[in-house]
Amino acid sequence: MTLDAVRGALLAGGLGQRMGTLTEGTCKPLVPYAASCRLVDFSLANAVRSGVPEVVLLSLHREADLVRHLMEHWDAAPGTRLHFGVHERRLRNGGLPAPGERLPPRPAERGTADALLANARHLFAPGARDILIQHADHVYVHDYAAMLEQHRRTGADCTIGVQAVEPRWVRLFGMVETDADLRVRALVEKPDHPTSDLVFTAFCLFRADVLRDTLARLAALGPDGWQHDISRDVLPAMIGAGRDVRAFPVESYWADIGTVERYHSEQLALLTVPRPIPAEALPRTLAAGPPRFAPDGAGLLGAEPAPGALVRDSVLHPGCHVRPGAAVVRSVVLPGAVVPTGVTVRDTVVRAGEHLSADRTGLTALGPAPRA
Repeated sequence: MTLDAVRGALLAGGLGQRMGTLTEGTCKPLVPYAASCRLVDFSLANAVRSGVPEVVLLSLHREADLVRHLMEHWDAAPGTRLHFGVHERRLRNGGLPAPGERLPPRPAERGTADALLANARHLFAPGARDILIQHADHVYVHDYAAMLEQHRRTGADCTIGVQAVEPRWVRLFGMVETDADLRVRALVEKPDHPTSDLVFTAFCLFRADVLRDTLARLAALGPDGWQHDISRDVLPAMIGAGRDVRAFPVESYWADIGTVERYHSEQLALLTVPRPIPAEALPRTLAAGPPRFAPDGAGLLGAEPAPGALVRDSVLHPGCHVRPGAAVVRSVVLPGAVVPTGVTVRDTVVRAGEHLSADRTGLTALGPAPRA
């Protein structure tokens, strides 16, 4: 099924405060991942793979860096056009922002629904029958065609991705309750006492007219009358009003990278067999070729460690350096990082461009990033 009359909305405006110092010098969507790409590249690759005709970027923080990356790597993707929202005309006429240049600031947003409202004239422009919501910090490989087929066949007002997880993790996500026909009866964000093992994968398809109407009704409540969020307001309002909201089960690997711990653990999860995501399926924006899964248990390698180095169950990004006599165990080493001779890193992340001078174990060194 072709994704005709579908317009993507790529939410890429979060500060990434729970990512600690990993976002100290970059916006969250540009944090490197899987020795191959940056977080935002998964959603763009999924849009291109599926044939989404247009994706509107809903960015906010450090936009110039994000725009440069997307224009360099995705703007010429066949079949999918990028739209930069309020910056579209400036970027199309003036080209890439110069290094250090900032784009004009956008109005402040309280949540994801505010991003939709701020870009309403671009999202709801003629030609869009359905709006596909994507997030710039989710790791998965997916073709949205089957989801769209179900969405239109059932006549749903909204179709949301859902996945079963271990009950202990449900409280970290939006919990979903459905009936036997996959109609969504409730969506509760981060429940204290979960009653279902289904969680919202946060990608979904809205009928454009229904989404526009729901946003207008919520905005009429005034700035303090709602929480300005898709999961906390938009979807519960639709469910409460009796709108037809359906669930689409997602069986393949999916991860929401919201914290330092998840960033570390989910990259190591890629090393399990069978591979959650094969190397050749990873987006490639950090290097021309894919990383390789080393057969000797070293891990996922986008760079080769020096002879005499020990690497086990780790992810080495392109441009990093693991010197002779260094040891890297269950760790992620980012581009430009150096692990010198005699230094051991274990169960941690070595930041981009960081030159270690002492051993490191655990994630405490990546504590909260200082506020700008």
